[in-house]
Amino acid sequence: MIQFTGYLVLAFLFYTYVAFPVIIVCRGRLFPRPWKTRDDRRQVSIIIICFNEARGIQRKIENIFETDYPSELLEVIVASDGSDDGTNQIIEKLGHPRVKLLAMPRRGKIPALNDAVASATGEILVFTDANSHLTPKSIGNLIRHFADSEIGCVAGNQVYVKTEHEGRVAHGEKSYWNFDRKLKEHQAFAGNATSATGAFYAIRRSLFKDVPPGVTDDFTISTHSIREGYRLVFDNEAIASEASDGKIEKELQRKIRIMTRGLRAVLISRDLLNPVKHGFYSIQLFSHKVMRRTAIIPLIILLVISPWLFATTLFFQAVAVSVWTAVGILVLSSLTIHTSFGRWKPVKLVFFFGMVNFAALIAIFNICVGKKIEKWNSTGNEIHPDDHSFQLARPK
Repeated sequence: MIQFTGYLVLAFLFYTYVAFPVIIVCRGRLFPRPWKTRDDRRQVSIIIICFNEARGIQRKIENIFETDYPSELLEVIVASDGSDDGTNQIIEKLGHPRVKLLAMPRRGKIPALNDAVASATGEILVFTDANSHLTPKSIGNLIRHFADSEIGCVAGNQVYVKTEHEGRVAHGEKSYWNFDRKLKEHQAFAGNATSATGAFYAIRRSLFKDVPPGVTDDFTISTHSIREGYRLVFDNEAIASEASDGKIEKELQRKIRIMTRGLRAVLISRDLLNPVKHGFYSIQLFSHKVMRRTAIIPLIILLVISPWLFATTLFFQAVAVSVWTAVGILVLSSLTIHTSFGRWKPVKLVFFFGMVNFAALIAIFNICVGKKIEKWNSTGNEIHPDDHSFQLARPK
């Protein structure tokens, strides 16, 4: 029984971390589904939901109108969710004719987002974070895909930047997103990306449906296009760059919030897990959003049964020793992350892996007890293109 459990756990982990990415890459290369793009100019509503973003909201609005997309086709809607740091006053002082401020009481991101979309007039909705910086062609690169009538949603490319003051988890964050970016590229090549990232994405206005509370809005909005029979694709050149916070406590809380909402979003959207209706996408969704985020459970099981596994075969002795070694490295990285040793990239990666899985464990607990996370906070991590303290980590 112990050996069977060991094989089962190892199969789960091997599929999640090795086989699934390989399948995605092979599928994207062997069975491509190209789509057409062209320089397409449409009326666009850009939605920004913010809370206490006084430090960066003016620069964000300026950044949008500095892109090469025609300003007369842009409508910017800023929904301020109970900001009390002067955010609203800064927007009002700008007095831009194509910027609409919705000053709201503090209710949470989702109600603010739904109200913002209700006031939008554009054919295409573009969602972007208040602290992300767009390149000159970013908006146009998103919109060009809607020339193909099969495309319902386009995910942009979230890129983390290097700053003077980035924390010890920033390297792990960037490595994770580089890996995730490659997966999205191959997923889209063969059909659909799993979901969009909230920093920057676009969807047809006709496909938007009000977002329920307590979920990740980017996942829920973007995957609705698949539910309606459209494709969700990814554009590597539609770049939105952000500075990683890097502070361990804030990053941990952010990941717990995102994973709790993300798992709840999958539960609410469980109809997308029906392979009869949605084909391979259902397998992709389950593998990417459920198995990866619950991998902490089989990891814990493997650790618990490792002493008994050690007493069986030579293979499981090697497995048990590997598990104990991995735990030792993780503990060491946690103890040394704030020291000079913690500057070493492998230490950062191991620590980030442990932090992400700890956040996943808390998220699973939150789901089990029915806890919802409605409120959110400002990141305070705005970046400026003329600030020489950062370098853009371009996609490779």
